[in-house]
Amino acid sequence: MEEAGVAAGKSLGAALGAWLVFEDEAGVSMTPARARTWGRRGRTPVVRVRGRSRRRVSIAALTCYKPGERSRLIYRPRPDDGQGRNKGRKSFAWTDYRDLIVAARNQLGGPIVLISDNLNTHLAAGMKEFIAATDWLTVYQLPPYAPDLDPVEGIWSLLRRGFPANVAFVDPDHLVRTVRRGSRKIQYRPQLIDGCLAATGLITDIASST
Repeated sequence: MEEAGVAAGKSLGAALGAWLVFEDEAGVSMTPARARTWGRRGRTPVVRVRGRSRRRVSIAALTCYKPGERSRLIYRPRPDDGQGRNKGRKSFAWTDYRDLIVAARNQLGGPIVLISDNLNTHLAAGMKEFIAATDWLTVYQLPPYAPDLDPVEGIWSLLRRGFPANVAFVDPDHLVRTVRRGSRKIQYRPQLIDGCLAATGLITDIASST
């Protein structure tokens, strides 16, 4: 049952000649992840960071697949506005997701079968109206609590343990630049995007065209 929505999306995508697109959102904070690195023997590398900073970057991403086409990563970062715990929006609104999907349609140049999770923003009334009024978009929801079925989770893993790891961020702009740089590097390596899909175990016959 868990794979039914993705299987249906795959079948419909093939029938329509559509792109199969997965969607997710994550956050990266100014407190960096720790990762293995090189250091002189007997001297453990130390990275000093500002422990009190709650600033972060939210990032929404789409992984896009179609037989015979290079797999794509399309993303949008959203910096924390710095207005405190209860002021300002820190995550994406449904309108932000709508705009990201429209941008993906413009880049991909074809219909989209979108697979997303059950985040309340994805199920907002405005989003449902947008989906109903859009003839090039078909949407399926992943089952609840199933991050292992979403290849975008693999993108987050690559991003966090690579580019922002062990970095002492000077300010939020430094964090944003690092996230953008890391995301761009993944964009230019479609084999990594393919690997994230393969890791879900759901689909094995979509490969990038080189």
